[in-house]
Amino acid sequence: MTMQEFRARAFQYALEQGCDAAETYYAEGKDFEVNAQGGEMERYAVSRTGGLSLRVQLGGRDGYAYTECIDDPEELVRRAMDNARAIETDDEHPMQTACTYAPIDKKSCRLDGMDEEEKIALALQLERDTLAADARVQRVMYCEVGTSEGHTGIHNTLGLCAERESRLAYCYAMPVVQEEGQVQNALAFRIGDDALDTAACAAEAVRESVAKLGGEPVPSGSYAVVLRNDAMADLLGAFSPVFSAEEAQKGRSLLAGREGTAVAAACVTIADDPFHPYAPHAFDGEGTPCVKKNIVENGLLTTLLHNLKTARKAGCASTGNGVRASAASPVGVGPTVLYIVPGEQTLDELLADMGDGLLITELEGLHAGLDPVSGDFSLKAAGRRIVDGRDAGAVSQITVAGNFLSLLNAVERVGADLKFGLPGSACVGSPSIRVRSLMVAGK
Repeated sequence: MTMQEFRARAFQYALEQGCDAAETYYAEGKDFEVNAQGGEMERYAVSRTGGLSLRVQLGGRDGYAYTECIDDPEELVRRAMDNARAIETDDEHPMQTACTYAPIDKKSCRLDGMDEEEKIALALQLERDTLAADARVQRVMYCEVGTSEGHTGIHNTLGLCAERESRLAYCYAMPVVQEEGQVQNALAFRIGDDALDTAACAAEAVRESVAKLGGEPVPSGSYAVVLRNDAMADLLGAFSPVFSAEEAQKGRSLLAGREGTAVAAACVTIADDPFHPYAPHAFDGEGTPCVKKNIVENGLLTTLLHNLKTARKAGCASTGNGVRASAASPVGVGPTVLYIVPGEQTLDELLADMGDGLLITELEGLHAGLDPVSGDFSLKAAGRRIVDGRDAGAVSQITVAGNFLSLLNAVERVGADLKFGLPGSACVGSPSIRVRSLMVAGK
């Protein structure tokens, strides 16, 4: 049975059985990854996934059912209807009707077109480049090249037809460096055609690892701080649930009811741009057309992120931020391409203007050391000590603590060096930012 035949039979049967509407969400993907170690291929994997979720609306309630076997649409409908009858909540979750989408221009990548032998050779070259970059490199802990491709289709009885293809190619390396008995490591990655430049990826990974050698804690106290782009992107991603209308409606966001008020310094603008070339999307996980929006504009909270359900509850339009982690997952709310809009200063200029303080280059414990509900965080950190605007050596074994909103309000300058992390369910990026003060626990 083809997917089209399965869908047609499911829709017909659902309507015949009294459902008000029915919708299918189908996702399939193929992933390739190879890890090199010791001049050999250590791990090699090719995986394929695929599944279909059916949602029915019955008596004002939604019911879901999931399958990986495209062979019995009527049984899937019956399961979804049973689940709808068992639901106790009456919250309305509309379905997206037929609509049109902005065209998306996705660049092709040469790594996508390589065969598996060429990808394996690329991983081995990345390891060789990493080992050759510095005599202090002892080994390469992780050295991976990977590609993924996927197809998503959302269709319903209201006329919705949304389909997209996705592709990702990447490489990353994490060397282990040693000097005078001290061992350090750091990771660097590249995506798209940049993943073919293994020498550049290796050089960055080794440079970041070596920079951590000789680190020691600073005295505890309050410091002026520059959060480097990658560290700030990690922090922004960890706190991204505060921008979710779903979390706000459940009483789990400190931004609930704050639209139109100042939540950050005037120099801070936070955008969610699904059309950004880093990872463009035409529609969200419900088939709703994506739109670019400034969540925070010049310090003011302009909107929370909505899917169709939260928008109906709030009496507004969806912002195109319905997300699904997989076909088997329910619809939630999340960003697409979230980032702090860059300013004009370079990292060196931010540090020179700061005078004395700390450059934070790494934050650890992001899953355990922060609370998105309260906004509080206490995270292990590393970086550089800055004296009179100049690098004065590595800093390690410190903890930075504060509150996310307080940090946003303490931003004095926003840099120009916007950088994104590895794409996942969402892409999060940031330039480096200078913060007036942050509490640091050291020696």
